[in-house]
Order: sequence, then structure tokens, then C-alpha cells
Amino acid sequence: MKPVLMCRDVIVDFDGFRALQGVDLTVYPHEVRFLIGPNGAGKTTLLDVICGRTRATDGRVMFFSHDITKQPEYEIVQMGIARKFQSPSIFPFLTVWENMELAIRQDRRLRSVLRAKRTEKEEEIMAAQLERMGLLDERHRLAGTLSHGQKQWLEIGMQLIQRPQLLLLDEPIAGMSAAERERTGEWLHEIAEHCAVIIVEHDMDFVRRYSKQVTVMHEGKVLCEGSIDEVQQNEQVIDVYLGRRKNACYVSGM
Repeated sequence: MKPVLMCRDVIVDFDGFRALQGVDLTVYPHEVRFLIGPNGAGKTTLLDVICGRTRATDGRVMFFSHDITKQPEYEIVQMGIARKFQSPSIFPFLTVWENMELAIRQDRRLRSVLRAKRTEKEEEIMAAQLERMGLLDERHRLAGTLSHGQKQWLEIGMQLIQRPQLLLLDEPIAGMSAAERERTGEWLHEIAEHCAVIIVEHDMDFVRRYSKQVTVMHEGKVLCEGSIDEVQQNEQVIDVYLGRRKNACYVSGM
């Protein structure tokens, strides 16, 4: 199977500080990949490089057969990579439905989008996406009045409606209720039926429950990869996070 994404020996140097020190990462279609590690490990910087927000100092980033290492951010978005940041980035004084309209016609100016006559197909797509998120009944509400979790869902839906082939999520469950977290975890694997997903996450209970493949980062490098069980038993991970005096089964603060 051809990878969706390949990062090879990616280095990011910020005036002498190497935030990434030769990162390799391969992600395949329909994969849900969790990136974990302490603050400063380079997880968010790696997402920034993939989406073009930060330029790699060295190395290569391949999206299918395309070298996107030096591509501008807007071109990477157009190619099919969507990025959601930690805080919801929605239009709070527009309705949920209007936010989705902006997303489905993102290449138009705000006024023309809101004035443009929607096609029946577009309305069907928006309604289906809102229903999957549990937001169809909220479509006439101002987005700013949604709960924090619903705002997160709305922004994810706004990314998905553009039909990306790779979705990057940075701490998507931050601030969510227990029920919202559970729904989000289930939804991630539904999303993966249509595109690969890379998630930066600190909540290890969530990672244990919903991960299949985990990449551990530390000090700008990939420490190890594998299932959560394999990661928790990895000697390097134990050394970094706990020290050798504690048993691997207690690895929980990554």
C-alpha cells in the first residue's frame, strides 16, 4: 500500500535550536496515528512542517508522490492536507450552517459565499456532515454559543467537508466532557474510513482506548513506534519517562 505521507530526516532549526532532529514518519491510507510525548518533544512542530506552516531546514516531506517540503501552506491545503489547531477556529457570529458554507466554498470571499445559491448536492453534503457530528439540530445556532466540544466538532467537520486525504489534529479533545471525548474517539475511526488522521494528544487514557499505532517523540526525535502496549514496554520510553526503577505498565504521563 502506497503511503499517504512520508517524512524523511526532517530537521527544523530555529536559530540554533533544533526543534526536529531528523524525524522519519510514514502514514498509510485509513490510518489513525497518534503522536505522543512531553511538551517540547516536537509534535506540533512536525504538524506545522507537514501543513507548510513551518519550513523544514532539511529533509523531505512527501504527500503521496508529491514533494511538498517547500510548498506554501495554501497549496498544501489545496492538495488535500487539512489542519485543525488546538483552539477552535470558527466564526462565532455566524450560524453552524453558515460556517459549513464557508468551508465548502472556501475559495470564495465571505460575502459571495453567503450570497451564493447553494446547490442541492452541497446542502446534502453539509447536512450529512452535521448529522454525523450530532450538530444537525443545532445548524441555526450561532457557532459561538456551542459547547467547547461542539465547537471542536464543528471545526473538524469544516475540514472534512473539503474532503482531505490527510487530517492533522492537535489535541482535539482538550476541554471536552467525558461523553464528548468518547464520541470523538469513536468518530476518529469513522473519519479514517475516508482519510488518514494524525493526532497529537497528551491524554494517555484516550490514547490507550482509541489508538492502534503510536509514535513517541522526545527532544525532536522519534523515540519509538508501535501499538500502545509495545510503546509502554519499550526500554527507551521507560528510561525517558519513568527511569528504570518503575515498571513499564505504569507508563502514563507521556
